[in-house]
Formats: sequence, C-alpha cells, structure tokens
Amino acid sequence: MSAPDRGAPAAYHRARPLLVTSAVLTSWGGEVSDEQVFDLRQLVTQASRNDPGAWEALYRRSYPGLFAYARRRLTSDDVADDAVSETMIRALDRMDTFTWQGAGFEAWLTGILRNVVLEAFRGNRPQGRLAGMAEPSRRGPLDHVIDDEEQVEVRAAFERLEPQEQELLELRVVQGLSAEGVGEVLGRSQGSVRMAQSRALGRLRTFYEERTDAG
Repeated sequence: MSAPDRGAPAAYHRARPLLVTSAVLTSWGGEVSDEQVFDLRQLVTQASRNDPGAWEALYRRSYPGLFAYARRRLTSDDVADDAVSETMIRALDRMDTFTWQGAGFEAWLTGILRNVVLEAFRGNRPQGRLAGMAEPSRRGPLDHVIDDEEQVEVRAAFERLEPQEQELLELRVVQGLSAEGVGEVLGRSQGSVRMAQSRALGRLRTFYEERTDAG
C-alpha cells in the first residue's frame, strides 16, 4: 500500500489542468466488471510466472492511464514515458510481493508511479531525465483545446478545486480506480475517499454554476 505523502512538493500539486467534461459533474460510479477483473487476475498470475506475453499485455493495458497521470506532472512526453517505464520495472521486480488483498493491480501500479514522480520532483534520482523536475510548462495528452463552451466552463471550475481534490477526481474518473484503489494510492480509507469525492463534486458543481450564471 502506498503511504500517504503529506510533504508533496508544491510543483507536484500544480500539475497541468485536467481536461474534464460535464460528465465529471455527476457522481462517478464506474466500476470494472467481474469479467474484467477475472481477465486481469489471469494476466497478473501469468506475468508473475515470467510469462512475457502476459507482461506485455499488462503493460499495454496500463500504459495510457499511467502515462496520462505522469504527463500532467512532468515536463515532457519523454520524461513521462521514462516514469512509466521505471514504474513497470519496479513492478516487475516486486511482482512476488503483490497480493489481491489490497485494492487491485492498477491501484498498486499507480501507487508506484506516484512515488516515482514524487522522487523526480525531489531530485532523488541523480541520473537520467527524471532528475531535477521543474514545474510542467507544456500541455499533456489530456489538455487539448476544445471548442465546446460548456467544457471550457467545467474545466475552469475544475481548476478552482484544491490540488488534493483534483488529484482524487483524476484518479477516480480518469484513471478509473475504485474508491478503495484511490484510498490505497493516497493512503486514505475507502469511506474517506467517497466523502472527499462527494465534497469535491459538490464544489465543482458550485463553481461551474457560478460561472454559467455569471455568463
């Protein structure tokens, strides 16, 4: 389980604004199906037995979400890609420690990635492109400009949320993690995550309505 990080650098929390849509304004109930869980369990079991095909399938399955999370916080596509690669290397080395007693494989991977990104900000990696991260200045894959006025207003409202609220909604909605999974990544209880999510969505709706009413 990833330990909570109370001392995350300010630049880490000043990640690029997330591209959000009006769907975020509704309560998030996206949970994976039993069939998806079964397929993932099979892949993880095979990968733990050093099956290269299974490991490649896990990598392809996990890469988009992990890259999007890293890219919002790091300075370039290459650096974000390095972070994901480092995450998968660490995961491969630790496969024998993973169990299904926690929130699941994807939450486990996200927790590893979050630590990799935090280490990059703190300069704990003296070698390679991950060392000495500056505050992001370029837009990531989730930050394409969109012409729809409603989406622009939702995004502006999202930027008014507290950094911790933004990260929670990103993990829940964009990464698609369960409340338990978000709790494992952030070091919070499942109930605490659900309460914080409800509060964040309520604030997001309020900020959105303030903007649309003013317009």
